[in-house]
Amino acid sequence: MKYVIVLGDGMADEPIEAAGGKTPLQLADKPVMDEMAKVSEQGIAYTVPSNLPAGSDVANLSMLGYDPQVYYSGRSPLEALSIGVDMKDTDIALRCNVVTVSEDEDYEDKTIIDHSAGEITSEEAAILIEAVRKELEDDEYKFYPGVSYRHLTIWDHGEVVELVPPHDVLGQKIGQYLPKQEKLKEMMEKSFDILNHHPINEARAEKGLNKANSIWFWGAGTKPALDDFKEKTGMNGAMVSAVDLLKGIAVGANMRNLDVEGANGGLDTNYYGKAMAAVEALLEKNDDFAYIHVEAPDEMGHQGSLENKIKAIEHLDKEVVKVVKEELEKAGEDFRILIGPDHPTPIAIRTHSKEPIPFMIYDSTKDYEGQEEYSEEAARETGIVISHAYDLMNRLLQNKRNNFRRHKMLVVKKFGGTSVGNKDRIMNVAKRCIEDYKKEMMLLLSYQQWVR
Repeated sequence: MKYVIVLGDGMADEPIEAAGGKTPLQLADKPVMDEMAKVSEQGIAYTVPSNLPAGSDVANLSMLGYDPQVYYSGRSPLEALSIGVDMKDTDIALRCNVVTVSEDEDYEDKTIIDHSAGEITSEEAAILIEAVRKELEDDEYKFYPGVSYRHLTIWDHGEVVELVPPHDVLGQKIGQYLPKQEKLKEMMEKSFDILNHHPINEARAEKGLNKANSIWFWGAGTKPALDDFKEKTGMNGAMVSAVDLLKGIAVGANMRNLDVEGANGGLDTNYYGKAMAAVEALLEKNDDFAYIHVEAPDEMGHQGSLENKIKAIEHLDKEVVKVVKEELEKAGEDFRILIGPDHPTPIAIRTHSKEPIPFMIYDSTKDYEGQEEYSEEAARETGIVISHAYDLMNRLLQNKRNNFRRHKMLVVKKFGGTSVGNKDRIMNVAKRCIEDYKKEMMLLLSYQQWVR
């Protein structure tokens, strides 16, 4: 049996009034996922604990089976692992984005126009980070280039200070969101003077592209310590992602990182290449598990683009899910696929939310009485609620060869309204509960409707 997680970052959303009350998942043409939904299990899961930020770091740890209350130490330290920075116990890692801010005002009165600086290329950004490094680096602060707009600063003997993600304050004056730590604030302000008229940015402006004219610190954290994935599961695991965060999680968990040419974290990423890299790992490299992370839906959510978020989901369906499913079928492999986002990134707010995510588990060896489509609404209608998303790994693996949790999962299943509206539907609910009981899961069943 092979196991796959296809993670559409930020793919979930809220109903959009201007789109007929539908979500991007419902609006997208995704025939493969919708066909799988008819024979798959769906439900909702909470990926972000109430006391932690709704970040891709916390949420992806959950989806990979790691309890973030135990393993989360901040976002930037995970990215440090990916870049290959060997952190000391006394180091603090900081995310160092290059962002687009308005030009004419005093620094504190500027607004963030674009958190990704027009999805700047890694090559351009590396030159800009080098310019910042030459001017601002000292014995206390070190700068390291990453991917696209995402970079790293290591603060020697620093502290975990409260910092605001730039995508949370798009279009707002930045003054009240700047670091309270004076040196961090000072470096951000100086970076504007270094970058705004840099030749790279002047050339971008001439092309009508957003400048990467300021750095922005956020995501402070300490050196991470993840348990070995193979020791936890008994499986060899592979990670396919374009972003340093996920690559860093893989490094920390001792999973293989698979590099894919043209994978860039944007809408135009190499979806097919990601899928085939995972297939090759599963069929030719003796890996048992593959985690395919696609950043594009999240980026389009941050941009507030309904059209492009729909496109990202459609690419995911056609060029990732379909390819993986068909290639494993052709090879004669039994497999289980978990499909879901890490968190919602609603178009309306252009940032992450802590709302539960819709998940779907497809098993090539058996049919489940599923739903007509894969969507937030369809997942909620099943009544399956996973209170801790890190338990989804157990659910995917059917509790086999897995030491992430040594006790039974608590699965809350709530049925009401039409789902228990007549005798036949109640019998269907009972059958579902029996199936889950066979998986050695504990159930809590409730319903609100009397049936005569």
